[in-house]
Amino acid sequence: MKDNQNEVFPLVDEEGMVMGKATRGECHNGSRLLHPVVHLHVFNAQGDVYLQKRPKWKDIQPGKWDTAVGGHIDYGETPEEALSREVREELGMTDFTPVFMGKYVFDSKSERELVYVNRATYEGTIQPSKDELDGGRFWSMQEIREAMGKGVLTPNFESEFQRFFFAKRTNRTNQGDGAAIGLCVAGGDAVVGSAR
Repeated sequence: MKDNQNEVFPLVDEEGMVMGKATRGECHNGSRLLHPVVHLHVFNAQGDVYLQKRPKWKDIQPGKWDTAVGGHIDYGETPEEALSREVREELGMTDFTPVFMGKYVFDSKSERELVYVNRATYEGTIQPSKDELDGGRFWSMQEIREAMGKGVLTPNFESEFQRFFFAKRTNRTNQGDGAAIGLCVAGGDAVVGSAR
């Protein structure tokens, strides 16, 4: 299997206003055309986070662990429509309630993405797509911290998770991993740094 290089994505400014369109191939060839994507971080009630394993055939970051759901917004689609579609396609989830955390620009050598970050707590069955993923599982916060910077996780996941979920908060005390993450996830106010 291979990504469809002719799939059409909107080109946007940093606020998300559509300025044009381009193919996946044009967006991922090093042109760094800014295009929007949606991410969903899925937590269970214990505060563990579900990560997907990217298949080896992906054109970006093959074989690494990544955000539970990540996908491009198709031309003519809203971020909310794209999120529902991607979550259904990748994890088989339809009965989830996303919480919008913010958006930011992710910049790499091969692409620039305007990332719409969402989270949800979910206790139902997750059925990773056999066509789109090489599986997935819940990771504890300790496991994620230990994997950071070792080439196991995608750089995008690492920077985003640090920004939205490992962010230092001046109004909390050090209560251990679970309590700190619980505050960020349950409080919904973890948007910091350059996130919008």
